Amino acid sequence: MSEETGGNAIDPNTMSIIVTKGSLDWAYPPFILSTTAAAMGLDVTMFFTFYGLPLLLKKMDLKVTPLGNAAMKMPMMGGHMVMPNIVAAIPGVDAMASKMMKNLIKKNGVASIEELRDLAVEADVRMIGCQMTMDLFDYQKDEMIDGIEVGGAATYIEVATKSHINLFI
Repeated sequence: MSEETGGNAIDPNTMSIIVTKGSLDWAYPPFILSTTAAAMGLDVTMFFTFYGLPLLLKKMDLKVTPLGNAAMKMPMMGGHMVMPNIVAAIPGVDAMASKMMKNLIKKNGVASIEELRDLAVEADVRMIGCQMTMDLFDYQKDEMIDGIEVGGAATYIEVATKSHINLFI
């Protein structure tokens, strides 16, 4: 067994998150967890790759889809309604579900993703956009919010190998 010392030591006050999804419902967990951890004194790094990368865009237009999401139950008519996949496949249903979710978020005083992202910036959460994904999907750094870094898998691995908590969302 090797002793964890020096530059290879795992810091108990660190957390890294790989952010791979960019829909409205999938954007909440990484931002809530990162801002909460930062508020608790942890150094947090978020690595945005593939469909999570658009969460770093200056202008976001997040949507949610009930298609294939059997756990998505929306409060309706005094109960909770699950939308059958056949209905979810109809054009315009995603827009309706997104509007319903955004109204539910607002009605219940839940912070928006933009607000949570701003909190993460204020809390000095390190945000890294995946260079390969930026190249693949033709994103430019000037389309992203200020203060992000751009790096590759090696950049993330360097952080993850020293982080006490590593999450894949």
